[in-house]
Amino acid sequence: MQEEQQPEAAADPMSFSEAPEDGPKETSSVSQNISDADAFKILLEMKMKKRQKIPTLPSTVTELDTEDGSKVYVVGTAHFSDSSKKDVVKTIQEVQPDVVVVELCQYRVSMLKMDEKTLLKEAKEINLEKLQQAIKQNGVMSGLMQMLLLKVSAHITEQLGMAPGGEFREAFKEASKVPFCKFHLGDRPIPVTFKRAIAALSFWQKVKLAWGLCFLSDPISKDDVEKCKQKDLLEQMMAEMIGEFPDLHRTIVSERDIYLTYMLKQAAKQIELPRASETEPRRYIPSVVVGVVGMGHVPGIEKNWNSDLNIQEIMSVPPPSAASKIFRFVVKATVFGLMGYGCYRIGQRTAQFILSMPAAQSYLQKLTEIRSQH
Repeated sequence: MQEEQQPEAAADPMSFSEAPEDGPKETSSVSQNISDADAFKILLEMKMKKRQKIPTLPSTVTELDTEDGSKVYVVGTAHFSDSSKKDVVKTIQEVQPDVVVVELCQYRVSMLKMDEKTLLKEAKEINLEKLQQAIKQNGVMSGLMQMLLLKVSAHITEQLGMAPGGEFREAFKEASKVPFCKFHLGDRPIPVTFKRAIAALSFWQKVKLAWGLCFLSDPISKDDVEKCKQKDLLEQMMAEMIGEFPDLHRTIVSERDIYLTYMLKQAAKQIELPRASETEPRRYIPSVVVGVVGMGHVPGIEKNWNSDLNIQEIMSVPPPSAASKIFRFVVKATVFGLMGYGCYRIGQRTAQFILSMPAAQSYLQKLTEIRSQH
C-alpha cells in the first residue's frame, strides 16, 4: 500500500491564514509580504517551542522509535473510559504531534463528529433497519456477526451510560488545535475484518460464538473498564479468548495489530520542509506521531514494530466455505419460513402472494432439489 493511499479524516491542519482578525494591523500587512516557506517556518518554530523535549506522559503511553529518528507515542486506551480521554489529551498537548493515528476505519469515522448524546442513543438502539444495513454492506454472516458485536457494545453502553470511542473524539479535537497536524484512520476496514473472521471459524464455532454473544448479560462497572488498562489483566482476558477461539483472535486482534503497526510506521515518515526555490536542496526532519489504540493492541504493535510488514495478505477476503454457504442458506430459508407462517396466520391470500415471489420460489425449488437428491 502506498503512503498516499493512507486514509485521512477531514481534520485539516491549522493554516497561517487563520490568525485572529482582531490582531494588530501591522501583523496582517506583514503576513501578506512573507513567503509560504517563511510562514511555515514561523508556525513550525511556535510548534517546536510548545513541544516538550522530555514530555510528561501517562503510564498508558508506549514510546517507539523509527530508524530515521521519528518518534511514535502509542496511547493504550479502554474504549469506555474517561481516564483514557484525559490520557489522549495530555499526550497530544505534550508532544505536539505531526500526525495523529486512531484505531478507526472509514466505516466508523462518523463517530468523530457525533455528539455524546446521539452516540449513546445510537449505540443502545439495535433494530431491523440496522441489521438490514449490516447485511447489505457485509453479507449475511458478517452482517449478523457485526450486529452481535454491536449488541455487546450496546450492553456495555447501557451498563455504564457512556458511548464508545470518546478517546477518538478527543484525539480529533486536539489534533485540530496543533499546527500542521494530520489526522489518519489507522484501522483495517471493518468489512474485511468481519469476513476474514467468519471465514476462519468452523460452523459450530460460529454457532457457539453467536450463542454466547446473544445471551451476554453480566453487569459491568466502571472499575471493570478501568482495570482493562492494566496489561496483566488484559493479557489474562486475551489468553482465555485464545483458548476458546484462536482463529478469531488471529483475525480480529493479531492481524489488526499488524495493520495498525504498518499504518503507524507509514505516518512516521520524515517531513520534508518547504523550499524557497526549486534550486534549494531538499531538507527533512523526523516526525512525531501519536497513536490512539485499544490497550489490547499495544503488545502486538510493540512485537511487530521492527519487522518488515506486508499487509496484502491480511487484506484479502477468502471465498466462503461450504459450511458458510449451508448456514447462510439455512438462515435465509428460516426467515422465509417465518414470513410464510406469519402470513398464513394473517390469511391464505397473503401467504399465496409471498409464495409467488421469485425469491421464495427459488428457495422452494432448491429445497425440492435437495430432497430429491436424498
